[in-house]
Amino acid sequence: MNTLPPAARPFSPAAGAAPHPIVGRCTLVGAGPGDPELLTLKAARAIARATLLLVDDLVSDDIVALAAPGARVIHVGKRGGCRSTAQSFIEKLMIQAVREGEQVVRLKGGDPFVFGRGGEEVEHLRAAGIEVEVVNGITAGLAAVTALGAPLTHRDHAHGVVFITGHAKPGSNGPDWRALAQTCHAARLTLVIYMGVQAAAQIQADLLTGLPASTPVALVQHATLAQQRHALCELQHLHSTLEREGLGSPAVIVVGEVLQGLLALAQTAQSRVA
Repeated sequence: MNTLPPAARPFSPAAGAAPHPIVGRCTLVGAGPGDPELLTLKAARAIARATLLLVDDLVSDDIVALAAPGARVIHVGKRGGCRSTAQSFIEKLMIQAVREGEQVVRLKGGDPFVFGRGGEEVEHLRAAGIEVEVVNGITAGLAAVTALGAPLTHRDHAHGVVFITGHAKPGSNGPDWRALAQTCHAARLTLVIYMGVQAAAQIQADLLTGLPASTPVALVQHATLAQQRHALCELQHLHSTLEREGLGSPAVIVVGEVLQGLLALAQTAQSRVA
């Protein structure tokens, strides 16, 4: 009897997959928010042993520098609003490289399985009979508030957290922000919005239908990096604050009462300056 848990069992190719002598390896690695010191040991080891790295645009140069001197590094883009390599080409390249014996690392910002399209890539690799391992990274939403010294949950302020994208797949419906606002208010949840800068005005308007105008908001750009910038405001001023401070992508928008302490300090500091 096989007593190993599912994640530890040897991988079996999908039914109908073409037979190939698989001698290489593919690993999807989460590079975290950017600071190389926040990489897991497993991620650092995977990067160091790779012979081919396919790197997203949001991965910092300091992390790419951990690759072996002879490794090939291909930058594939994947930054919102910028030109990127076609997803289908990336998937075909990974499959071909593994079949040729390469140690392939698909290096993604944050965590591969949190708005990183890691699930899609794993599906394609497994369908081709390719063994794939996923190494988690710290997701930007967590890193953003931690970098400011705030939590995402707190027994007195937030019973849970919702991670959501502000950029829906082309041709599909986006989130129901009005319903989400009501749920977050009733259940006392922190809302973390990825890729929401471009739609910030509409997101603000919809969230105000279910959340108080004074709900604290944190806007964090380039979390954990030397160029990190942030702003704190009330929900009613979300869009105007983004514009005034010149904050753009990549940025995370965090909404919730768990930020009340930070916002109060910021407002006190502003009143003293005024």
